[in-house]
Amino acid sequence: MLKIEKFLLTFAAIASLGILFVLAPIIALFIALDPSTLYKTWIADPLLSSQARDALLLTLEAAFASSLVLTIIGIPLSYFLTRYSFRGKNIVEAIIDIPLMIPHAVAGIMIILAYGRRGLLGPFLSLIGIRIEDSFWGIVATMMFVSFPIMIDTLKLGYLSIDESIELVARSMGANRLNTFVKITLPLLVPSIVAGFLLSWARAVSEVGAILIVAYYPKSINILVFEWFNTYGLKYAVSLSFVLVLFSLIVFILLKTVVRK
Repeated sequence: MLKIEKFLLTFAAIASLGILFVLAPIIALFIALDPSTLYKTWIADPLLSSQARDALLLTLEAAFASSLVLTIIGIPLSYFLTRYSFRGKNIVEAIIDIPLMIPHAVAGIMIILAYGRRGLLGPFLSLIGIRIEDSFWGIVATMMFVSFPIMIDTLKLGYLSIDESIELVARSMGANRLNTFVKITLPLLVPSIVAGFLLSWARAVSEVGAILIVAYYPKSINILVFEWFNTYGLKYAVSLSFVLVLFSLIVFILLKTVVRK
């Protein structure tokens, strides 16, 4: 019994150090926050507040658009990856996870090479009126690229948690694949869809390195934090960062609540 208690105490101590490692920067940010600068940044100073609000709104809109498109793509793609075996499946899954392994700056360069004006698919995008460099859609494309594996992996776990025998029973009773998916599989997948959306949204909001290369303008909140840190100093960067961290906490509390339910 004593050995077990020592084992648990050891693990608890290590776990506490891990939590403290993450918690310390959050506490430091809250301590460093200057309320007067926060008020000036978001309310009192018309020039600064308009920049901050516009950048925050732009970031939230781009992250929402990114996560929405990824959800539409991810639901069928994850279905095929979990329900079917085919030649080259491992290669497809490896390609999906590539954005997790490459530096952010490299991701930005890859986006430009693929979708920029002179990129691989740039001329086609120009024909339909989409420009990637320094544009809203450039921010969305960058966010989609870095968030793609998070969405797909989350939905894959959701599909794997659904017992396939339920789908087979529906098929044996005369339901076709579409009806089975819409009436059986999709409702059971909803928690994973919500989790994937929120995780992808959070990852999109946090991206800065690739956006710096692809779309410095219009300024997202991440770019503005970087710019204000260099221009106005730490206090103003903290006032922007505080709001971002607060948003992140709310999103992940919501995520944990949804997953727990």
